[in-house]
Amino acid sequence: MERSLTMEIVRVTEAAALSSARWMGRGKKEEADDAATSAMRDVFDTIPMQGTVVIGEGEMDEAPMLYIGEKLGTGSGPLVDVAVDPLEGTSIVAQGTWNALAVIAIADGGNLLHAPDMYMKKIAVGPEAVGAVDINASTKENLAAVAKAKNKQIEDVVAVVLDRPRHKELIEEIREAGARIKLIPDGDVAGAMNTAFDETGVDVLFGVGGAPEGVLAAVALKCLGGEIQGKLVPSNDEERERCKAMGITDINKVFYMDDLCSGDDAIFAASGVTDGELLKGVQFKGQKATTQTVVMRAKSGTVRFIDGKHSLNKKPNLVMES
Repeated sequence: MERSLTMEIVRVTEAAALSSARWMGRGKKEEADDAATSAMRDVFDTIPMQGTVVIGEGEMDEAPMLYIGEKLGTGSGPLVDVAVDPLEGTSIVAQGTWNALAVIAIADGGNLLHAPDMYMKKIAVGPEAVGAVDINASTKENLAAVAKAKNKQIEDVVAVVLDRPRHKELIEEIREAGARIKLIPDGDVAGAMNTAFDETGVDVLFGVGGAPEGVLAAVALKCLGGEIQGKLVPSNDEERERCKAMGITDINKVFYMDDLCSGDDAIFAASGVTDGELLKGVQFKGQKATTQTVVMRAKSGTVRFIDGKHSLNKKPNLVMES
């Protein structure tokens, strides 16, 4: 991949964040998502690449843009797989709560898992705990392993879990083990990514979330030196057939980092839409706006935090020229 793509995709996530942030707290998650998707799609047209969406807003008949299989870019430049979540946390934006992101991951063509739109059980950790966890081990065993790897007492370990009824037993297991819990309403890409940054106070992510989000999280953690493991959780016969169509005959198959994102290079970018532990959300003042973005590349290991100041009257339709 071209190194220049690192900064190009920042323009894309910034545009999506700026567009969707206007809907913060207004109770309209579909409108927020549509704004992010439209802005993201517009800026993609300016990027010198031959991209194919492998994780997006749905199949062609489900989404008008950023659908799976859609071609992105100017048609020149490197062939890349593109995984997008224009607004990770639509309900977060609608309610005005924490950790909504505009997210993109790219890798060389053929290197990202074409994850089906179904649930995936996940466990994710940052660099210090790589190799210490096992998705098939018990919750207590994994918490003890994370504590040992990070030189902590188990009561100092913080697990992040999506606040869902399906996680009732998991939450009880974490509490019984003596660890602490941070429940999040949505946004497990942010939850997984935060395990790699000490300042977020998060040590491990547990639970069941979307499989496409698992691939996005894998790219982020590949860049950060962390780890995620996943197992698909089909909920009906149709989803089980989709697994078979992917060549997955063993539903208990564990997807490791190289299954989710292969190769030695990938780029990940996320712009904050609302405030979070890692990124500030968009702030508006008249025709000015500020954004904060993290962008990282696996091949170099570089992680950059970019504070953007935008003159909105010079960026019609939020297609950013620089």
